Amino acid sequence: MSFDVAAEAYGRFMGRYSEPLADAFVEVVDLVAGQRALDVGCGPGALTARLVQRLGVDRVAAIDPSAPFVEAARTRFPGLDVRRGSAEDLPFGDGAFDAALAQLVVHFMEDPVRGLAEMARVTRPGGTVAACVWDHGGDRGPLSTFWSVVGEIDPDAVDESRLPGAREGHLVELATEAGLADVAQRDLAVSVDYAGFDAWWEPYTLGVGPAGGYLASVDDDVRDALEARCREVLPDGAFPVVAHAWCVRGTV
Repeated sequence: MSFDVAAEAYGRFMGRYSEPLADAFVEVVDLVAGQRALDVGCGPGALTARLVQRLGVDRVAAIDPSAPFVEAARTRFPGLDVRRGSAEDLPFGDGAFDAALAQLVVHFMEDPVRGLAEMARVTRPGGTVAACVWDHGGDRGPLSTFWSVVGEIDPDAVDESRLPGAREGHLVELATEAGLADVAQRDLAVSVDYAGFDAWWEPYTLGVGPAGGYLASVDDDVRDALEARCREVLPDGAFPVVAHAWCVRGTV
């Protein structure tokens, strides 16, 4: 698995989903002018853009472990406090923010409970910590068709369904264990249109994330079989992909 890829590659693979998801996610937190917010695992800046739009560049900070993503965010948002680092060791003081958000990040944290607890630490008492993860466990994520076909052809392959927070209720468990109060779960959905199969398949070849990493790791025969089977199960012509994410919001 790798996110040490160009921001453009991530945008073509997951950005089509993370951008509209950010619109829905930021509404859950209900930020108001004057507040400060932290984007944990900001990537190239899908959620960051919404936070900056609402609060202003001087009221937002962002952090990500991927050097290319940090550079992309710095270029995209001049003057923004963007740092390279992990969720489990946030380089910010206690209670520095009114809200800390993590979009499509918890399932990739080495220690999700510690990461969420760190988000709570840097959020003021009474502030909000929120996170969202695709419903890979319920086969409702944006990659469900791909991983379903992988399971047919390579039953021993490890998909994303068992990642932390990727099944119903697990984000609530993690947030509660991290010490958050009044944890509530919501189901967020986005729809992305594709002009045809090739537009859907090509981003998987860019090596982004677990799915891209898996495809890059198999031999040509398996790769060709996956492509052929995916082509069979997906509609001819243009089609939409509806993806669902589990979202939690808790209070410090």
